[in-house]
Amino acid sequence: QVQLVESGGGLVQTGGSLRLSCAVAGNIFSTGTMGWHRQAPGNQRELVATITTIATTNYADSVKGRFTISRDNAKKTVYLQMNNLKPEDTAVYYCTANLLSTTGALEKYWGQGTQVTVSS
Repeated sequence: QVQLVESGGGLVQTGGSLRLSCAVAGNIFSTGTMGWHRQAPGNQRELVATITTIATTNYADSVKGRFTISRDNAKKTVYLQMNNLKPEDTAVYYCTANLLSTTGALEKYWGQGTQVTVSS
């Protein structure tokens, strides 16, 4: 069974930093674009950042200059380094990955979510 396993969330003060990790678990053929979304209470889920297989990145305007997405293809892992955190960054963060299975099926997978809370 293929799944995305997230770690690294927690509670931090304004201006602090956190690093999220998300690893692909299970047997797959290849990993495509990976990314992070977030959802705050009462809000819709929004895109935070994405990274392609050749490390082309894309960020939401609200996190540009503060967050950095990266990946380790050998480890099938995507990271989100979050610096200068603000209370408005408080949300559940979900990683995503486009995965090609050994049978040739391409699917988008979601992680279980990890809570990030920034106190003022």
